[in-house]
Amino acid sequence: MALGDAPAAGGPDEEAEDDALARGAALEAFGESAETRALLGRLREVHGDRAARELAEERFREWMMNLLLDMVQDKTSPTALVHLAFKFLYIITKVRGYKIFVRLFPHEVADVEPVLDMVAGQDPKDHQTWETRYMLLLWLSVTCLIPFDLSRLDGNLLTQPGQARMSIMDRILQIAESYLVVSDKARDAAAVLVSRFITRPDVKQQKMAGFLDWSLCTLARSSFQTLEGVIAMDGTLQALAQIFKHGKREDCLPYAATVLQCLDGCRLPESSQTLLRKLGVKLVQRLGLTFLKPKVAAWRYQRGCRSLAVNLQHGAPHRPQQQAFLAPSHGHEDDDVPEGVESVIEQLLVGLKDKDTVVRWSAAKGIGRMAGRLPKELADDVVGSVLDCFSFQETDKAWHGGCLALAELGRRGLLLPSRLAEAVPVILKALTYEEKRGACSVGANVRDAACYVCWSFARAYEPQELTPFVPAISSALVIATVFDRNVNCRRAASAAFQENVGRQGTFPHGIDILTAADYFAVGNRSNCFLVISVFIAGFPEYTQPMIDHLVTMKINHWDGVIRELAAKALANLAPRAPEYSATHVFLRLLSMTRSPDLHTRHGAVLACAEVAYALHGLAAREGRPVTDYLEEKAVQGLRQVHQQLCERQLYRGLGGELMRQAVCLLIENLSLSKMPFKGDTIIDGWQWLIDDTLRSLHLISSHARQQLKDAAVSALAALCSEYYVQEPGRADPAVQEGLVSRYLAELQSPEEMTRCGFSAALGALPGFLLKGRLQQVLAGLRAVARTSPQDVSFAESRRDALKAMARICRTVGVKAGAPDEAVCKENVSQVYGALLGCLGDYTTDSRGDVGAWVREAAMTGLMDLTLLLGRSQPELIEPHVCEQVMCRVAQQASEKIDRFRAHAAGVFLTLLHCDPPTPHVPHRAELERLFPRCDVASVNWNAPSQAFPRVTQLLGLPAYRYHVLLGLVVSVGGLTESTVRHSTQSLFAYMKGIQGDPRALESFGGTLLQVFEDNLLNDRVSVPLLRTLDQMLANGCFEVLAAEEDHPFCVKLLALCKEEIKRSKDIQKLQSGIAVFCGMVQFCGAVRRQALLQLCLLLCHPFPLIRKSTASRAYETVLTYSDVVGAEALDEVLAVLSDTAWDAKLPGVRAQRNRLCDLLGVPRPQLVPKVTPRRRHSTQGREAPALPVALSSRMFRVPQSHCRPFLGVEGKNQGVWGSPHNLIPFKKILRI
Repeated sequence: MALGDAPAAGGPDEEAEDDALARGAALEAFGESAETRALLGRLREVHGDRAARELAEERFREWMMNLLLDMVQDKTSPTALVHLAFKFLYIITKVRGYKIFVRLFPHEVADVEPVLDMVAGQDPKDHQTWETRYMLLLWLSVTCLIPFDLSRLDGNLLTQPGQARMSIMDRILQIAESYLVVSDKARDAAAVLVSRFITRPDVKQQKMAGFLDWSLCTLARSSFQTLEGVIAMDGTLQALAQIFKHGKREDCLPYAATVLQCLDGCRLPESSQTLLRKLGVKLVQRLGLTFLKPKVAAWRYQRGCRSLAVNLQHGAPHRPQQQAFLAPSHGHEDDDVPEGVESVIEQLLVGLKDKDTVVRWSAAKGIGRMAGRLPKELADDVVGSVLDCFSFQETDKAWHGGCLALAELGRRGLLLPSRLAEAVPVILKALTYEEKRGACSVGANVRDAACYVCWSFARAYEPQELTPFVPAISSALVIATVFDRNVNCRRAASAAFQENVGRQGTFPHGIDILTAADYFAVGNRSNCFLVISVFIAGFPEYTQPMIDHLVTMKINHWDGVIRELAAKALANLAPRAPEYSATHVFLRLLSMTRSPDLHTRHGAVLACAEVAYALHGLAAREGRPVTDYLEEKAVQGLRQVHQQLCERQLYRGLGGELMRQAVCLLIENLSLSKMPFKGDTIIDGWQWLIDDTLRSLHLISSHARQQLKDAAVSALAALCSEYYVQEPGRADPAVQEGLVSRYLAELQSPEEMTRCGFSAALGALPGFLLKGRLQQVLAGLRAVARTSPQDVSFAESRRDALKAMARICRTVGVKAGAPDEAVCKENVSQVYGALLGCLGDYTTDSRGDVGAWVREAAMTGLMDLTLLLGRSQPELIEPHVCEQVMCRVAQQASEKIDRFRAHAAGVFLTLLHCDPPTPHVPHRAELERLFPRCDVASVNWNAPSQAFPRVTQLLGLPAYRYHVLLGLVVSVGGLTESTVRHSTQSLFAYMKGIQGDPRALESFGGTLLQVFEDNLLNDRVSVPLLRTLDQMLANGCFEVLAAEEDHPFCVKLLALCKEEIKRSKDIQKLQSGIAVFCGMVQFCGAVRRQALLQLCLLLCHPFPLIRKSTASRAYETVLTYSDVVGAEALDEVLAVLSDTAWDAKLPGVRAQRNRLCDLLGVPRPQLVPKVTPRRRHSTQGREAPALPVALSSRMFRVPQSHCRPFLGVEGKNQGVWGSPHNLIPFKKILRI
């Protein structure tokens, strides 16, 4: 819609939209109601069709209950339909919950017996219809609530003389008891039924005692060590818990002590079944509530106003008070407490320490409920017992249960303000609770529960009650929000902080902090440590607690990532409190570097490095040295870190790689901080550590090797730049000679990782150390980058050597006539040669195409060098070099690996569109038209669907055609489905476009043959190329050339294919060759006859699989090209190809093959003899069109029966008369 057509504000469209929004919540049904009604109406038709029934279940909607019940209550409904309807009803209960849903069942008096009859008619052993039984039991549980005596429904129980009918009451009880011990979900519904049935006034007098007796007997004879016992105890415990929950206290009290005694005898806390322990705790608390009178404790703490709006209005003169309702207390506060209460409280306190969360949560709720009915003194004792859980002798389970119990007590007003002084400190400890267990830690649940306690305190207490604890709680919650390792704990702390800001209104800068640390912002851990923490530390109330927490809890954390983040966070917070960081924090960190604990030592060294550099940055902004902030004691402490670690041999062993990395970072940051150590002996120690680390990389674990190498190289660069400079731009000659010579010698190490490390080190050297030694360094790196037979697998060292060369070029720059100081005309060709040479590295090993790392580094180096020369001295870029760079990079942009293809495309486009322009780019105008600058950012070169249609356009440019086609055939003949599909489509689209241009087609064919010839017997290219040729021939890409008899393209293609598969044992190559020969049958003249001859030879190949594949493809070819054989012989040819068992033994197969040769009009192949001096008797051979023997200048034919044939593949060198392979010496003929 045009801008002028937009409706005006307040127009009719907007009013209609507002009206629709206003009425949106008043709709009577959702939009698909008609469809759903039709669906349910068809259930009678589809209930027998399994597929249709499953489709109906998926599209079911909740509100159609009445329609389903009509089907259930219809006497004519088939059984399958009834079960299907109950399955749909069960789905509703899963969505809405049975407590709400069960109210919607019909529950008139007339419904009791029909529902009871339906339940009685069910088979408890039918596992396919458990939903029916579950729903019927729930339905029966609501129908048995009718306000009439059930005996009125019995009528006359004596229907016939001598026969008595069971009463309704007995039938329901019998059904309930039977379903309490079944293994499916009907057990849960039976417990609901029992609780509502037994507690009826007319039933409890007659049946409660008996049922409780049955239940206790069931518990007594069941064992939680057997499956049947677990099932029986589960159903029984559910029923008892529900009865004591819904029954009246005066009805249940006489049996409570007996049930508690029986429950103690079951020893449920010893069970491994979580559900049984949870049900045991639930039943125990119900029994305890039965012992105590239901009353509201008059002593409980009550908060008045809970208005968020009033809390946020700090200046409001009046706060409305809300008077809480107090239930009248029945009796006195000092009423006697029954004997069983103490046992109940004890079991609940034990439940707080259970190993499963659901059990602890149930026990915590039981503690809160029980304390609400106890006298003040006893409830206070319970609180004291809960606080005892927060002992460091207790496990994390006890801490978690204690937090849950405190939250429940506080939420109910049972934790009096007088206890806050004891409760708050333990909660603050719980907010940072963490215990290391093996390779991980426990305590996240404790911290999460502690946040819940803080949340409940915010809702439970008046602001003046929590005011003394606000600084501690607010700081602890902020710390948990930004520094906790677990995302759930960070979000829980953020929610608790938000609740306190809203309810209490006393947390300093609460709104500002919540804006920065909301639910979504704290989801990213790095963002919390490095960004949000800096913002919050801007408020003085939180700065020092945050720094102290990092030093105390996070620097020594078991997780290395947390230690690194904590060190960086300390550096970010140092400018907020520079004096405190330089004096108190730094000295603590230095003392921690001598700790025997590896994690503490590692984190402390990292923190020292980061904080020192942060203080240097702060001092530099003020124009002061860093020593103005750090005391002399701190500077000396930093100087001694390496020496102390070395003396204690802490660079060895399992923790050695961690300490090496940390000290390398320390060296780098101290060097960047310009510490006054120039000329000090510690510099030699640091240099030794860097060299030893680079020399020992092969001993480091593979996952930490790259990170350690980068740390050592960065430390070396900073160390050299600061301490090895004699005067600006000039190095100490002795240091330079020793360092460069030593590093060049290490490049010849037999260890690949050592070469990697010292290559990267040479690349990181500052320019003044390379001055005068540049040629020597580049020569050493070129030697590493060169592939040789003994180090062909050293792909990583070649990669790092190329990266070092590119980095050195960037470091020294371009300068005319100074080959030992900078890049110039004398050495640039050597650098280009090394980089271009590595673009052909396709080394593979068990890790895959490791040569791709080398090619990627070479492309990056070519781009950096070309851009460097283009900015400084573009005349150094020669035309043929630029052409090679662009063409070789274009080849990489057309290959099959997505990531490297995208990288190559990025390099290609950067060189094309750089400013100033790269000189001598071939076909620049066409390239800028094909790849406009505006499309560079929008194309995803990782996606084959976007990359290949653009790359194939380069086939039309002669300079790029060879290299692009070389990369493209590898993609077209590859294995990845998406790459093959899109590259094939793009290639065929280009071929279709040149079908009308014979010259372009012949040029393309010549380039294709050149690619084939250059890569003959190179399986990386030749096998995909054969697949590509198969597809091109099958799609008629060369029909124009096929019309000409014996076209040179066809002749040469046939020769190359024969040469490629000669003596090959590669199944994939042979099958691809078969496909190409079949495709070449479409050509005319001798090429067709030679292709058919090759197929006939392959029909007797030693491999049965090849013979079968050849026959199958030849059969398809004969059907496709009808002119291959005459109509009179077509049926016989097809019969021979299809009916012959080509995987049978060769003699039998050979007869059928020869018959086929006669039908196709090609000569029969003959066995070629091969005689060896040692073995003269053999029966195997290979075949050729003839068997010549040379004797002087004459040719003799030896009878085939006298020839010793040799083992080989049929069809090799069979068409060349007088070939050296077919010549037999005269003496051997005489011997024969």
